[in-house]
Amino acid sequence: MHKLFDSHAHYFDGHFKKVEGGVNALLEQLFAGEVGTIVNVGTDLANSQMVIDTAARFENMYAAVGIHPSDGQDYDDIPAVIDALREMIGNKETRKARKIVALGEIGLDYHYPDTNKPHQQAFFEEQLKLAEELDIPVIIHDREAHGDCFDAVCRHPSVQGVFHCYSGSAEMAKDLVRRGWYISFSGVVTYPNAPKVREALEAVPLDRILIETDCPYLAPVPHRGKMNHSGLMRHTAETVAEVLGLSYDEVVAMTAANAAKLFGI
Repeated sequence: MHKLFDSHAHYFDGHFKKVEGGVNALLEQLFAGEVGTIVNVGTDLANSQMVIDTAARFENMYAAVGIHPSDGQDYDDIPAVIDALREMIGNKETRKARKIVALGEIGLDYHYPDTNKPHQQAFFEEQLKLAEELDIPVIIHDREAHGDCFDAVCRHPSVQGVFHCYSGSAEMAKDLVRRGWYISFSGVVTYPNAPKVREALEAVPLDRILIETDCPYLAPVPHRGKMNHSGLMRHTAETVAEVLGLSYDEVVAMTAANAAKLFGI
C-alpha cells in the first residue's frame, strides 16, 4: 500500500494552534498513518524560515520558501526581500541540508478589490528570475489571474514547477503541460460545483498530476468547511481515481512519484 504525498501544505498556519497536543503531535500521527511525504510551503520570510525548521524535525517533510502574492503587498523593498530569499535558499549543498525543494508559493492573486496588481506582478517577475538564477522548481499560486500568470511563466521558459490548486481551464492545463509544467489538484476536485476542475484533471497526462491539501484550507468532501490536514487527502485521491478510472492505490503511487520527480526527492 503506497502512502500519500501532500505536495502543498501550510503547517505554520494559526488554525493548527487549535489542534490538541499541537501541530507536531498531529504531524507525528499523520506520518504514522497514510501520509508518506509533505511539502510545507511558506508565504512570507518569517514562515518560510518556520517551514525550514519544521522540515528539520520530520524525516519526510520538506520545505518550499517564497512570497505569496498577497503577503508580498506587505513588503515595499522587493530587491531586499529577493536578497533574503536568495540567502535563505543558498547553494545546492545548503539547499539540500535545509530540505528546500522549491521556491514558492509565488504568483498572482486578483481576488480582492484592493489588490496592487503592478506590485504583485513585479514581485512575481523577480521571484521567477531568482528561480531561473538558482535553478529551482517553483510553486505557482494563480487565483483569478490565469492570463497574466501564464504570460509570466512563458517569459521564463527555463523555469519549471507546478500550478498548485489548479483552477484554470483544461486548455490552459494542456498548454502548461506542453511547456513542462505539473498541475496539482486540491480538495476542490471533490466539490460538486467544480466541474471545470475535473475537466482540467481529465486533460492532464497521468505523469504530470499532483495532489495536495493546501491545508488548513479547502478540506475535501465530506469534510468541506472544516480544518483540513494531510490525512484528509485520501478523499481527494479517491475522487481523482474515480474521474480517471484508476484505482486509489494507482493514484497514490502515481502522484507520489510525480511529486518526488518534480521536487527531486
